[in-house]
Amino acid sequence: MKKFDRGEVLTISFSHFAHDMYSAFLAPMLPFLISKLGISLSEASFFDIARRLPTLLNPFFGLMAEKSSVKYIVIFTPSITAISMSLLGFANSYVLALILLFVAGLSAALYHIPSPVIIKEASGNRVGTGMSFFMVGGEGARTVGPLLITGAISMWGLEGTYKLVPFGLFASLLLFYKLRNFHLDTSLRKPREKGDAKIFLVRYSPFFTAMGGFLLFQSAMKTVLVLYLPVYLMHHGADIWRSGISLSVLEFFGVAGTLFAGSYSDKIGRFNMLMISTIVSAVFMVLFVLFHTLLLFPILAVLGFFLFASGPVLMASVQDLNSHMPTFANSIYMSVNFGVSSVIVFLVGLSGDHLGLDLTYEITAAMAFACIPFVLMLKRTMSKEE
Repeated sequence: MKKFDRGEVLTISFSHFAHDMYSAFLAPMLPFLISKLGISLSEASFFDIARRLPTLLNPFFGLMAEKSSVKYIVIFTPSITAISMSLLGFANSYVLALILLFVAGLSAALYHIPSPVIIKEASGNRVGTGMSFFMVGGEGARTVGPLLITGAISMWGLEGTYKLVPFGLFASLLLFYKLRNFHLDTSLRKPREKGDAKIFLVRYSPFFTAMGGFLLFQSAMKTVLVLYLPVYLMHHGADIWRSGISLSVLEFFGVAGTLFAGSYSDKIGRFNMLMISTIVSAVFMVLFVLFHTLLLFPILAVLGFFLFASGPVLMASVQDLNSHMPTFANSIYMSVNFGVSSVIVFLVGLSGDHLGLDLTYEITAAMAFACIPFVLMLKRTMSKEE
């Protein structure tokens, strides 16, 4: 088996950072977009839904990526996402904002399907470690992104965020230079299963059903904390910097948890790591609701560490499947993940409008414990013994 190639893993992980840094702009911008466009929380929830909508095409993108080179997708999508998200503050209508977010979502869908498969091939016998590096790129981006957009709004105003576009263009140029001789795509073309996608879906439907149930309840936590945290804290009197820094603290410790979880799951097993992260994040979600005014940063630190720890473990579990269609497998995972999340985003926004954000956070804290039985279901459906 191929050994762990640190250079290739770090290159793709950097591309994840460059791309997702711009995707992290939405949450800090949301309070200002709500005010500027005069919309409700329910209407604002469609911003994230528009960004997730292209993931409905993930299985198609996955099959397409099985047959074609994926190098240039990884190179150019950071620029597309950067342009779309940086122009969001310039949008003077609700419809235009939705269009920009849809384009950013399409770019994100195209990027996230093939890149984990490249990481798997570059990681050799240390897939969990490789996924941790890859996810650290994404979580690191979501740490830097809120600070970058908060600083941009403070200096240039909401309409001046277009000035951040050059960073994304530079990232694509750098990736083009680093990846111009990258030739991992041929290794992705493994022998296809007879019956192709249909047999795959039938064979692994219990696995993805269990994963969908887990993601359903976990997404409620992630939505209120990642998308609505600045709105929630500003509702409780926090200024733009405290709310922006709070999101970055959550994401910064999410980086640490992401780096730790994938590597440690290689040692103790995917299931054990997933159960630990699920229980601790549920407990600290309750503590956040009760004590966020007194112990905001310490609670967010622990919560971020364990909440985001599930990401590389789930992704490594998908790549552990004994399948000859790894890109298609990842596309199904992404479809389930973002599809479930889109429904939750709308329901959280609706609940925030009609029940208030405080009660919505309390309901979400209670829902967090419902993840536990689905972790047990995942253990039973995992085709590869840990």
